[in-house]
Amino acid sequence: MRLAVHHSTRYRFAAPVSHGLQRLRLTPKSTQGQEILEWTMRYEGAREELVYEDQNFNTVVLISVDEGAEQVVVSCEGLVNTEDKAGLIGHHSGHMPLWAFLGETPLTKAGPKIKQLISSVERSENGMVETLHNLSSAIRDQVKYETGTTQVDTTAEEAVIAGSGVCQDHAHIFIAAARSLDIPARYVSGYLMMDDRIHQEATHAWAEAHVQNLGWVGFDISNGISPDPRYVRVATGRDYHDAAPITGISFGATAEDLTVNLAVEQQTPEQ
Repeated sequence: MRLAVHHSTRYRFAAPVSHGLQRLRLTPKSTQGQEILEWTMRYEGAREELVYEDQNFNTVVLISVDEGAEQVVVSCEGLVNTEDKAGLIGHHSGHMPLWAFLGETPLTKAGPKIKQLISSVERSENGMVETLHNLSSAIRDQVKYETGTTQVDTTAEEAVIAGSGVCQDHAHIFIAAARSLDIPARYVSGYLMMDDRIHQEATHAWAEAHVQNLGWVGFDISNGISPDPRYVRVATGRDYHDAAPITGISFGATAEDLTVNLAVEQQTPEQ
């Protein structure tokens, strides 16, 4: 499947910025089942300072905010070819050792509620992948998808207690539970083309677990499936903080307003 992605993020500051740095993880990965045909990034009110590859093989772009800027616009667009690999990414790569994805982070610490959830999951005779799908289903049943009930710093345990959250929370809960079962797990941020629309509400998040003899396998807990050709992998990490699309700091502004526009659509070979 050939997907066209158009993604822009606009920050409006309440006062001119004297200094600011933004770390961008917005460039899709070239991995099994995904080929980047073209990708460009443009900036208004900022300039590119450095491009590097982090410990998770994420492409990171560091930009500095122009002095006196009252807004910054980051625009990305490109074409990505995707294949249906049933969520299978395969062997582990990156500078992070596999055991690093077994350790807890503040966002993925398994508390009593997550351990209770784990105990309710049916262990499948068909193998670990089916058991992990059962885990995904249990999370979706107990934590309904609802926007506005959690924040970027909400922990997996807090989301289970609240009984609601978004894709980020579902991924964190899955990761916390998988690691408690001694299964390496990681967070994935990226794009998803919804079948009923071109303009998407936001970027998407899911999880991957490392299964013996298979390698990394993806699980979109919020939608109850493994990623298919509608998904574009952008960044991975131990939790949201490692894979966040945009992070940074600014000085001289008291507040900021964020507007995101995202369109993902399938293209025919003629387009």
